[in-house]
Amino acid sequence: MARYLTYAAFGWLTFTGVMHFAVDVVSQYLRGKRAPGPETTLYYGLNSAFALGQVLFGLMCLWAAHREPGLLREPAVVMLACAGAAAWLALTFTAMDYWEPKLNAVIFIALLIAAITLERVRA
Repeated sequence: MARYLTYAAFGWLTFTGVMHFAVDVVSQYLRGKRAPGPETTLYYGLNSAFALGQVLFGLMCLWAAHREPGLLREPAVVMLACAGAAAWLALTFTAMDYWEPKLNAVIFIALLIAAITLERVRA
């Protein structure tokens, strides 16, 4: 069960990163929703970096979890994952006005805490 929760947490992070990039960057660019200018460049840059950071971190952790099933037993990995989760949550509250990224970060944190707890109980 702990292995599935680990995959669910990092899979959720990857999935929400892809969807965030598709909806907030690609979709708005293709529909021409934003007029060219510095604000548009900042908007696309912030959302691209946020989403692609989630995707890359999620894929890296999925690969590592596949290679080492007890990945979340290592304190350094737990601290890195928790620091990433806290950083994404902080970014959503400081730089994004809409609620969907906040909810996605909270779901990732809940899945991560559940996976860490189950790994600790199992060990």
